[in-house]
Amino acid sequence: MSLDDRKLEVLRAIVEDYVATQEPVGSKALVERHQLGVSSATVRNDMAVLEEEGYIRQPHTSAGRVPTNAGYRLFVDRLSRVKPLSPAERRAIERFLADPVDLDDVVHRTVRLLAQLTRQVAVVQYPSLARSSVRHLELVPISTTRIMLVMIADTGRVEQRLVEMPGPIAPADVTELRRKVNEKLAGQRLADTPPLVQALVDDCSPERRGTMACLATVLLETLVERSEERLMLAGTANLTRGGVLDFQGSLRPVLEALEEEVILLKLIGEVEPSTTRVRIGDENEIDNLRSTSVVSASYGPGATIVGGLGVLGPTRMDYPGNIATVRAVARYLGDLLAQN
Repeated sequence: MSLDDRKLEVLRAIVEDYVATQEPVGSKALVERHQLGVSSATVRNDMAVLEEEGYIRQPHTSAGRVPTNAGYRLFVDRLSRVKPLSPAERRAIERFLADPVDLDDVVHRTVRLLAQLTRQVAVVQYPSLARSSVRHLELVPISTTRIMLVMIADTGRVEQRLVEMPGPIAPADVTELRRKVNEKLAGQRLADTPPLVQALVDDCSPERRGTMACLATVLLETLVERSEERLMLAGTANLTRGGVLDFQGSLRPVLEALEEEVILLKLIGEVEPSTTRVRIGDENEIDNLRSTSVVSASYGPGATIVGGLGVLGPTRMDYPGNIATVRAVARYLGDLLAQN
C-alpha cells in the first residue's frame, strides 16, 4: 500500500527522534515533540501500519519503535530535506582547505575535515591517475647517463622515476627531449598516451632513437602501468560511539573491512557526476558492512571526475546533514583542483 502524507510525517518524526536520542520512539513522545495535529491513538494506529509495512520495528516488548533499513531508505528518498550548510560551516570548510602545500596536504586536510564535520569514518580517494591528464613532464639530469623523469598531473598527482640511458647524454639533448615529450603529451589524458609515446620513438631521428626508446619505456610505466589507487582514512574512532556492531556485538568485522583498499574504493567509487549516493545497511554488498550506511560523492575539476569521497557510519545517522557535508566538501575539493 502507499502511505498517506500523515503516516510519512510520522515516519519522518520517528527517524529524526531516533537519530537524535538513540532511544526507541513512542507515540506519546511523538505527539509531544512534533506538531502532528492528531491524537496519540491516531499516531499509534499510523505506527502499526508503518510496522506492518516494514518501515519501523519494535526492538523489544513495550518499547517504542525504531526505523528499519527500509524506513531509512524511504526517509532518504522521499522525506529528508538536505540541510543547507550554515555560513559558519562554509567558512570552516574554506579555511580548512585554504592554501594547501601539495596534493598530500589537500587529501589529508579533506579527510580530517569530513570526519570532524560528520563525526563518522571518512574516506577520500586520491585523484585517480587513470582519470588524470598530463600537466607537465620534467627531465632532470642526475648524472651523464641517468635522468629523473617527473610527471605532474592536472590533479596535482606527482610521479617520478629514474631513467637509465644507454650512454652519456648532453644537457642540450635533455632539453630537446623535454621539449619533444611535452609537445606531444602535455594536456593529454593518461589513458590516451600509449600511441603518442610510441609516436615519439617512431618520429625520432635514428641517432636519438635509442635514447628516446629508453625514455619511452619509463614513460609508459609512469603514465599507464602505475594504476594503483591511493586512499586516506580518518575518524575510525568515531565507530566506538556505537550503532555499527554486528549481530555478535563486535566492531571487528567493520574494522577489518576498512583495512581493505579494494572495499573502500568500491564504497566511494563509481558515483555519477553531481550526485550523492546513499547505501543503507543491507544495500552494502560487503557482508561485514551491513550494519553501516555509506554516503559518497565524486569530485573533480569542472565536469571531470577524478576520485570519490564519503563517510561511513551507523544506519542511525544524520542523513540530511551528512549528505549536505559530503556534497559541499566534494564541491570545494573540485574547485580547489580546478584552481591549481
